[in-house]
Amino acid sequence: MSCKCSLSCRFVLSAVIAIIFAASVQAQAGRWAKPEEPAAKLMIDLERKWALAACTHESIEATILAEDFHGTAPDGSQYDKKEAVSGAAFPVTKESECVMYDVKVHLFGDSMAVLYGSESALLTEKDGRKHRRKLTWVDTWLKRDGKWQIVAAEDMPSEMK
Repeated sequence: MSCKCSLSCRFVLSAVIAIIFAASVQAQAGRWAKPEEPAAKLMIDLERKWALAACTHESIEATILAEDFHGTAPDGSQYDKKEAVSGAAFPVTKESECVMYDVKVHLFGDSMAVLYGSESALLTEKDGRKHRRKLTWVDTWLKRDGKWQIVAAEDMPSEMK
């Protein structure tokens, strides 16, 4: 089968393909959201609830973690939603004085976001010793069926400054 498309036909076809490709690339371009933007505000508020859950004992993991969620704990171990919801992912010592610090939201189109933040809590070990633990984290959010949820999380210990 030979193509009998004229040069102008090929040009138009190439232009249409280039426009479609450019539009898909543009949709994936990221931008930093302002904290007051509705999507950013929602995710930051939910992150705050998760960060404070160790002190408030109000479980939010079942709501904000996607069914296919996968996380990396501060010790490098990996866990899924079931472990996060059950508390098995983080064997907890008594925590108080939970604080969430600044969170930055990087949006990719209207259905993906990466949030960068940190939090700390005062830990009381079983022997009664207390120390402040700070975690710096990166959480990946997807909007599916109109609902924002975390699909991946990585927490790493960091020094208090």
